[in-house]
Amino acid sequence: MPQLAIILPTLNERENLAPLITRLDTALGGITWEAIIVDDNSADGTADAARALALADPRIRVIERFGRRGLASAVVEGACATAAQYVAVMDADHQHDPALLPAMLADVSGGKADIVVASRFMPGADAGGLEGVGRENASRLANRLACKLTGTELTDPMSGYFLLETERLRSLAPRLSGIGFKILLDILSASAEPLRITEIPLHFAGRRSGQSKLDRTIAFEFLVGLYDRLLGRFVPTRFALFATVGAVGVGVHMAVLALLYLMAGSGFILAQALATFAAMSFNFWLNNQLTYADRRLRGTGAVLRGWLGFCATCAVGALANIALAGLLEARGVHWMLAAGAGIVIGAVWNYALSSRFVWGRY
Repeated sequence: MPQLAIILPTLNERENLAPLITRLDTALGGITWEAIIVDDNSADGTADAARALALADPRIRVIERFGRRGLASAVVEGACATAAQYVAVMDADHQHDPALLPAMLADVSGGKADIVVASRFMPGADAGGLEGVGRENASRLANRLACKLTGTELTDPMSGYFLLETERLRSLAPRLSGIGFKILLDILSASAEPLRITEIPLHFAGRRSGQSKLDRTIAFEFLVGLYDRLLGRFVPTRFALFATVGAVGVGVHMAVLALLYLMAGSGFILAQALATFAAMSFNFWLNNQLTYADRRLRGTGAVLRGWLGFCATCAVGALANIALAGLLEARGVHWMLAAGAGIVIGAVWNYALSSRFVWGRY
């Protein structure tokens, strides 16, 4: 049985795999290990490349996923698929140095820590692999907010490179949101007991091949964690994010309406219709970028079909909103309460159908 499993969530990492396995083999001499490659049906044939490597090396295992995406859920599936006592999570793009793994394993197996985190920002570390000053500053800000959220004093709670006991991760799995990229933040937020955490300096290297999976979502990961911590016991985190986007969309609607009706002199019906169209389009774009970042629609055809489906869903939701509000008001319910009930049922309808038919599978 391997002592250590290295979970490698992948999306279009074909060219990175073989060199990374070589680096793992060099770094982990004397340690029994396996690499679990969890691939989200990459378009570049990453899963096929991983299977080819597995034919030559039984320490390599492959999980290819269809209809679901995201780093956080990939890590959970990888941890549930191994019998190794310890599990490490790292990127496959060579920004995380495998040479740190023996020291990280020694700290956890020796009882010094529950989790060891490879930090980009502690003394002796180097975050040079972050693309530009803007992304580095955004990461530092997100880390400060994450420390407040989790009550930890880590220099890099948003790190994607860490090691812990497999059973600990599996025990926390039912309480993890599984949304987004920052699984460590999810783990720290979900743990009911304080975890002993140590950090080790990481020289965050440049990406060997491929593009960043994080793009604009760095600061958004904090919002996901905040919602999950505060609201996750009452409503699904993704629904809370969907509702937040909807609230922002109301502002877009009112701004467009005011611009067309009050300033441009358009008729109210035309202005209202165009404002509704603009708000729907804005909500679709923002939900695709943020709420459903792990299921993001890509490519002109997929985005266009998704946008049309979202508009159709929201149109039906609007009818449900109006019908319920009108019914309640006619039966003597105060108009504000009736309107609020209509908004809630419309939001639930839009969320349920969008999740299923726009960002899910038919």
